[in-house]
Amino acid sequence: MSPSVIPNLRVERVLFDEGAPLVLACDEVGRGALAGPVAVGMVVIDAGVRRMPAGLRDSKLMTEPRREAMAPRAAAWVRSWSVGEASAAEIDELGIMACLGLAGARAFAALELPVDAIELPLILDGNHDWLSGAIEHRARVSTRIKADRDCASVAAASVIAKVHRDGGMRRAHDATPLYAWDENKGYSSRAHFAAIDEHGASELHRKTWLHERGPEAPTLFDLSVG
Repeated sequence: MSPSVIPNLRVERVLFDEGAPLVLACDEVGRGALAGPVAVGMVVIDAGVRRMPAGLRDSKLMTEPRREAMAPRAAAWVRSWSVGEASAAEIDELGIMACLGLAGARAFAALELPVDAIELPLILDGNHDWLSGAIEHRARVSTRIKADRDCASVAAASVIAKVHRDGGMRRAHDATPLYAWDENKGYSSRAHFAAIDEHGASELHRKTWLHERGPEAPTLFDLSVG
């Protein structure tokens, strides 16, 4: 694998050098799925953070077995971690962007932070800040394109969130095996669409995404990512 896609702690170290006692990092998974929740992973590291676990990468660059093995190592590496979700029903009601914030707020609330922790820096993957308003600006959010690839803390959040959500989709498959969620994890596939055509939508499907293509709903061509 090219060294250019190996994450590091350079961005986080700059924030520590500027006086931050803790650094938060955040990534989402499931944004483009047809079924299941959107999940937001969040981690906290401090200035004493050790070298990242060998093999840690953006979750999208890892095979499923490697992610499964890495998630507990990533969780043990950080000071604190959490995953927040917004359900398919909430996505249908509120829209995906609002639900990214909702899931992020739930993850933030679940973090183990010192009671006097305010204005901590938070690295958010991507170029759009959907989090600040949802957490009432209780952290200083900075967006960074491909942070999940470049920043070790964000890569850890992405792996933890991905494994958490995939586990939920496998459990959903055990209860409702018609849609092969153990394989597609709720994302678009020819077999998934065929199952919906044959059996209809389930409670776990984002029904507004199946029947209309508004500005917030991904097209058929990008339903397999995010």
